[in-house]
Amino acid sequence: MIHQFIQGTKETTLVLLHGTGGSEQDLIPLAKELSPESNVLTLRGDVLENGMTRFFRRHAEGVLDLEDLKKQTERFLQFLDDAAAEYGIKRDKMIPIGYSNGANLIGSALYRQPAFGASLLFHPMVPDRSLTLPDLSGTNVFISAGERDPICPKAETEELTSTLRNAGADVELFYHTGGHEVRMEEVEAARTWIAAHLD
Repeated sequence: MIHQFIQGTKETTLVLLHGTGGSEQDLIPLAKELSPESNVLTLRGDVLENGMTRFFRRHAEGVLDLEDLKKQTERFLQFLDDAAAEYGIKRDKMIPIGYSNGANLIGSALYRQPAFGASLLFHPMVPDRSLTLPDLSGTNVFISAGERDPICPKAETEELTSTLRNAGADVELFYHTGGHEVRMEEVEAARTWIAAHLD
């Protein structure tokens, strides 16, 4: 996968996944806000939709291509194992941070296995309603969303949160009053939350 690795001074590695049309540079400022000392492994989606980068295909706005999502989720998790070996970093110290399309890929991973001890999902959707979730006890998730998000309605956020909680995950949910944009107040809430999970 197209990526960039930035060495830090902590054991933690923040894995960054951008939204539709983004690049591996998009979330680096966010990572520096959340933990400037952590390693950064930032990815660029290589699935193109009308020239815009994504991590997996969709059939329409809000309609995910579940077959491609499964394939790309498996590829993502394999990439993380390979990157851990390549860069000498710890796979179990990776904290993924995703926005929109990137958050959905992280959610898809969690719906399939307890892939991460801590994850941050900014404005995610429910990735796949056909799956029965694994036991996510010991999994910590931060979810933020906009109360008036036209792309990811509040009901979608609430369903994702309750599904993860019912599987045993410890989920912190934060709303701001706006739409699909990332606002400073959710970044500040995320910074407070992530502090407990950094090594």
